Amino acid sequence: MAAPHVYRTTNGQLSTPGPLRTGPETTPRSRRWTSTVPRTPRTRAGATWVGICLAALLLVALIVFMFQNTQPVLVSFLGTQATVPLALALLVAGVGVGVIALVVGTVRIGQLRRRLAHGG
Repeated sequence: MAAPHVYRTTNGQLSTPGPLRTGPETTPRSRRWTSTVPRTPRTRAGATWVGICLAALLLVALIVFMFQNTQPVLVSFLGTQATVPLALALLVAGVGVGVIALVVGTVRIGQLRRRLAHGG
């Protein structure tokens, strides 16, 4: 049998939950319940695990998208034309945008580090 939850009232006394009472006349301020069940602290490993789970879900969605969009499309770029699957064209475009964002972010971080190194 599980142990009952212990609650601390607003005046500091420990208690277990009793019968449900409602209304302002039956629940004075000193009798309202606040839980004393300790919370687990958040860690980097936990945040990493959540990030990996979200990335895995995104990858599954991307794979489903690619399997559903296999029809060929004509792509023109700088005078060159090619027929490729729609999913591949969108994937290449997305990776290209990601690379550009990575380069711009790296340059900006370098600027900020040089500014800090030279006294702001």
